[in-house]
Amino acid sequence: MTAKIRTIFMGTPEFAVPGLQALLKSPDFEIVGVYTQPDKPVGRKMILTPPPIKTAALTKGLPIFQPEKINAEADNIRSLKPDLIVVIAYGKIIPQTILDIPQYGCVNVHASLLPKYRGASCLAAPILNGDEESGVTIMKMDAGMDTGDIIKQAGVKLSAKETLSSLHDRLSALGAEILADTLKEYINGTINPQKQDESQASYVPLIKKEDGRLQVNLSAAELERRIRAYNPWPGAFLLLNNGEKIKVLEADTEISANTRKIGEIYTKNGQLALNCGQDILFILKLQRENRKAMNASDFLKGNQDILNLNAI
Repeated sequence: MTAKIRTIFMGTPEFAVPGLQALLKSPDFEIVGVYTQPDKPVGRKMILTPPPIKTAALTKGLPIFQPEKINAEADNIRSLKPDLIVVIAYGKIIPQTILDIPQYGCVNVHASLLPKYRGASCLAAPILNGDEESGVTIMKMDAGMDTGDIIKQAGVKLSAKETLSSLHDRLSALGAEILADTLKEYINGTINPQKQDESQASYVPLIKKEDGRLQVNLSAAELERRIRAYNPWPGAFLLLNNGEKIKVLEADTEISANTRKIGEIYTKNGQLALNCGQDILFILKLQRENRKAMNASDFLKGNQDILNLNAI
């Protein structure tokens, strides 16, 4: 490459910020525009807040566009004369009319090892399913949902205590680390994108807030994975038989059969335990509504009433 690659960046959340920063640091790319979602009300006071990508772009004085709908932006994008569009967690489907504009097309950084885990919840899925690895895929976008040809992949091993938060940070950094060099190789023609194996494809739908409820008839191992996969959002919680919701932030498991009822909350060897559909879930850190998060040992000192309740 001799001339800088005129690049439009499309992204919204914190996950995308390291990728934008990586392209800004590279001498081979010129960011001619940044597309991100509109500012949104956040928190109890509903304060209008810019997305993290907008904040990052403002510090560099980049042109920022925040359309409600991307479909009407084709003319504006053409006027920016991009050679390439890079998309990381933008949150909108890019129509074919825009995919066709840049000479090198649109390239997406996706947080899974495609074709496994297409869709919005690709970060949580490998934790939920007990996978041993995850990773990022850089792909050439087409009109389908994460169905484009694979340019490059990089994987990471998942720890036994991996959370959504920790995996988010690891994959965000990994995607940024390989992005600039991968794009240069792709543009220079030294990488030949490969078709995805459709027989191995799976799709993960958007996680909803209500998915955080821990269903006590499931196994302790499955509940423990949900607690990690939903940390920090939507958060895992137990619904108690008095109508109270209690957040569960950390847990461990024990393979054990006993005669207690499913959903019974009790202590075992000084630990706060929940009897599940299979085995025992030890609750290590939890939070009552409108209270601070506490380790279970401290929690039990002032909340013995929980031992009279059941999770339902």
